Amino acid sequence: MSRPLPPSLRDAVRAPYWLDRAEAPGRREPVDDGAECDLLVIGAGFTGLWAAWRALERDPERSVMIVDSETVGHGATGRNGGFVSASLTHGYAHGEALWPDDMASITAEGRNNLAAMADDLRGAGIDCDFRVVGKTTVAIEPWQVDALRSTHALAERYGETVEWQDREQVQADVHSPTYLAGVRDRTGNALVDPARMAWGMAAHLEQRGARIHEDSRIDRFSRSGADVVAHTPDGRRVRARQAVIATSAYRSPLARLGGYIMPLYDHVLMTEPLTAEQRASIGWAEAQGLTDAGNQFHYYRLTADDRILWGGWDAVYHRGGALDDELGYAGDSHALLAEQFVETFPSLRDVRFSHRWAGPIDSTTRFTAAYGTALGGRVAYAIGHTGLGVGAARFSAEVALDMLDGTDSARLQYGIVRRRPMPIPPEPFRNPIIQFTRRSIIAADARGGRRNLWLRTLDRLGLGFNS
Repeated sequence: MSRPLPPSLRDAVRAPYWLDRAEAPGRREPVDDGAECDLLVIGAGFTGLWAAWRALERDPERSVMIVDSETVGHGATGRNGGFVSASLTHGYAHGEALWPDDMASITAEGRNNLAAMADDLRGAGIDCDFRVVGKTTVAIEPWQVDALRSTHALAERYGETVEWQDREQVQADVHSPTYLAGVRDRTGNALVDPARMAWGMAAHLEQRGARIHEDSRIDRFSRSGADVVAHTPDGRRVRARQAVIATSAYRSPLARLGGYIMPLYDHVLMTEPLTAEQRASIGWAEAQGLTDAGNQFHYYRLTADDRILWGGWDAVYHRGGALDDELGYAGDSHALLAEQFVETFPSLRDVRFSHRWAGPIDSTTRFTAAYGTALGGRVAYAIGHTGLGVGAARFSAEVALDMLDGTDSARLQYGIVRRRPMPIPPEPFRNPIIQFTRRSIIAADARGGRRNLWLRTLDRLGLGFNS
């Protein structure tokens, strides 16, 4: 039986809070037929914006054009929680399991990437509330405490500034009766307002000469001499010397890339601004990001105006990889999130939510992006960032440009770049496999973290999915 929508959600706007603000820019014009450029970037999310940004850094004379089927930041870029991680491997444990020989180098690469991102945004004067405040991962079940101890030990081994918090310490920091222990990271994570970051990046790129066109879907490529031609469904053509595909969970002009992507719907709530009394009731003085340590987990954070973003837990796949805005509001996910919010913060049971939203993220079988080239090296792609794309997108943009430029960079030698994720079986097999995996993950949390044979097999192979 479906959960009724709780009173706290009945007036919530069905749109991402980040994008539903007065300062949202006006819509840009679609691309004209016959347009030309040196570099065409398909997708105006973070990966595409960084690809254009870094391309102009490498060659300021290069003509750069970005096209998007919707608007700047429409997809996962404008729907995420604004967590920016230094990790490029979906955490230390996952990285050690899949790329042990690269971990020291790629950990340093990730830290440099986060620092460079902060420098780029600061240097461009982009006001997007970028704050290196770290993150606390909390245990909310006894079985998660031991898992957190392993997380803490690994982070220390890789030089992270982390501290262990027992029950008393973690609850003194953030006042939730559900917390049993925590690992407080202070250096490897930042928070940002993702929409203001994307809007600011787009405006800065236009000031530097890049052209951005919205409502311009590219559905296929063809060759024309040494160039590529991108085609829209209504017959417009864009000619470019090179192209970068950064389409996230949405359909790519290279059909084969769909074999690597599971479009999983992630669900998010945003509260109304807290009163001073409500804010004091939960502590959280350092306003760091928070996540719990379950297989099905929540991520949450405070905004600049004292709202709480609360998201995660469910990761929903719709048969056939269906993509439709209305699918984000089907089922019980938002009602369940509202219940879980009150369980975590009982003192906020009277708080209402101003916004609720959902949409697809581009998950791969190994939680990290797939890279490669097509059309004789004229087109590069970087898709599949799962839940850590805000930070990894800048690294991925550099990888794509290295591939196009023929640069023999250290980045291209990492296993995470050289080897693509295992493809996902096509339908009709894909949906049953994903749904069985999802049920197994939920059951594991209910059984004290004990994973069945299927999940243990996926673990050994470094495979799975999450939000």
